[in-house]
Amino acid sequence: MTTDHVNEEAQVENVEPSTSDNETNDSQSTAQSSEEFLANFDWVSYQEAAETVDEKKYKEFEKLVHENFVDTQQTDVIQGTVTHMTDREAIIDINAKSEGVISLNEFRYNSDLKVGDSVEVIVDIREDKTGQLVLSHRKARVIKAWERVNEAHDKAEVVTGFVKCRTKGGMIVDVFGIEAFLPGSQIDVKPIRDYDQYVNKNMEFKIVKINHEFKNVVVSHKALIEADIEEQKKEIIGQLEKGQVLEGTVKNITSYGVFIDLGGVDGLVHITDLSWNRINHPGEILELDQKLNVVILDFDDDKSRIQLGVKQLSQHPWEALSEDLKEGDIVDGKVAVIADYGAFIEIAPGVEGLVHVSEMSWSTHMRSAQDFVNVGDEVKVSILSLDREDRKMSLGMKQLSADPWTDITSKYPVGSKHKGVIRNFTNFGVFVELEEGIDGLIYISELSWTKKVKHPSEVVTVGQDLEVVVLELDVDGRKLSLGHKQIQDNPWNKYETEFSEGTLVESSIHEIVDKGATVILNDDITAFVPNRHLEKEDGNKLKKGESAEFKVIEFNKDYKRVVLSHSAVYKEMEQEIVKKAKKKSAAKTEVSTLGDIDALADLKKKMNEEENG
Repeated sequence: MTTDHVNEEAQVENVEPSTSDNETNDSQSTAQSSEEFLANFDWVSYQEAAETVDEKKYKEFEKLVHENFVDTQQTDVIQGTVTHMTDREAIIDINAKSEGVISLNEFRYNSDLKVGDSVEVIVDIREDKTGQLVLSHRKARVIKAWERVNEAHDKAEVVTGFVKCRTKGGMIVDVFGIEAFLPGSQIDVKPIRDYDQYVNKNMEFKIVKINHEFKNVVVSHKALIEADIEEQKKEIIGQLEKGQVLEGTVKNITSYGVFIDLGGVDGLVHITDLSWNRINHPGEILELDQKLNVVILDFDDDKSRIQLGVKQLSQHPWEALSEDLKEGDIVDGKVAVIADYGAFIEIAPGVEGLVHVSEMSWSTHMRSAQDFVNVGDEVKVSILSLDREDRKMSLGMKQLSADPWTDITSKYPVGSKHKGVIRNFTNFGVFVELEEGIDGLIYISELSWTKKVKHPSEVVTVGQDLEVVVLELDVDGRKLSLGHKQIQDNPWNKYETEFSEGTLVESSIHEIVDKGATVILNDDITAFVPNRHLEKEDGNKLKKGESAEFKVIEFNKDYKRVVLSHSAVYKEMEQEIVKKAKKKSAAKTEVSTLGDIDALADLKKKMNEEENG
């Protein structure tokens, strides 16, 4: 290599620094020292190794090359300077053999870019088809951004980000040029309902999570707030006392209560502690972000669960209740709540009494309170009991009407006939309602004269109208004993003659049962035939549906018992035949005997005549 060529090469290398109008004095000084060194350097001796280069000069040369020239093969981020700008591109000097170009599209975020600005770039293409060095500002920006993000995460630094837009579950935030995710739960310590208020705003964040595999970044603004209020929280908790009144803000409303922010510490006001009046949902009287005074009712040992109250700050409604109110008074009220066992009636704001379902009607047939009243009904009630100390009140509705048992003896004397409705029945009988508040019991044995009823459902149904007769009346015990079969005459009085013992009847076997069979007589008497009395004359037994003649061998009116026998019929006939045969045989025997006597008499007379002759 010739000296001229070396000098020419040195001149090419130093074209870029000399052409910039915005270079600093330091850059010029460095360039001049480089030129001076290169101009005085013995390239021939160095190239041909004719002379050993001084080690000190060699190290100085390497240092100057490293400091002043960029290796375009490296992938590190390089600091470049804008030397020229066109409508489409920016020319960037990176201190290499040639200047690089970058599309202005990569600087859209920076509309104020101008010549002389310092920008971060990375070598994208060392030499394109036109021999041009192509740089990338966007890629360099991304690399530096990730370096900054990782550093901020490792050092737990606070970063500033730009909230770009909303997304499902949170917001998209630009942090150092990287899109990070801000979950909705990490925006603030309190629930956020309007996300749009944060869009297009700069906010401070903490980087809480980085997923390097998927290049995801999660940031939190709430973490900064929590850090700020943690000290306030400790201070507030340390000062909490039961009975203390504080001002708070409604943070969240649920069906069971309201969460109150006390300045970094949350407490719960249960729905029952919101108002002395009964409410169905806290939203009826409170709204989010509303400020109100609360009293501390209780808290656990570490004061992490704080129970608050609102109604305790006002006078209890019972204390304002009129002193003139007493038992027996009739007052107006409004149905507040209905339960299975009764209804709560509000007779004054915040003062309620219970009307038990048994006090809603004189009827002893228990029903649901909803059969009598509905929520919101205006009703009149009688005060049955009043306990001001325990703040309890029992009310009644049936007391406003006359007790139907007052003149019971005149309306339902013993032996009188009435019509009632079957309300329900049990294994032992049927309950019949004669009127509202008057129920009577028909024992199962009083349902039919002839049928043996095992359960009332065999002969009656609930809701059925039924004629009854009053059998017994207990005024003090408020009990009525009724009968249904007494509506008709006792047929057993007639049957006592019709089916007396020894009577023969024609019928068929109705059912084969244990130890025998049953036979229906006159459609209402069920007679029993024991097994041994089912035997026919040929030795076989009667079967179901087979007709035959029977003899009544037992009739008991008191126990409603009739016993029949088929075998007794033909056996009696046999006995009659035997009797008749015996009588006939005896008659023949008597005739024979008399004849013999006459013959003997004749023989004796003849013998006597012969002797005399």
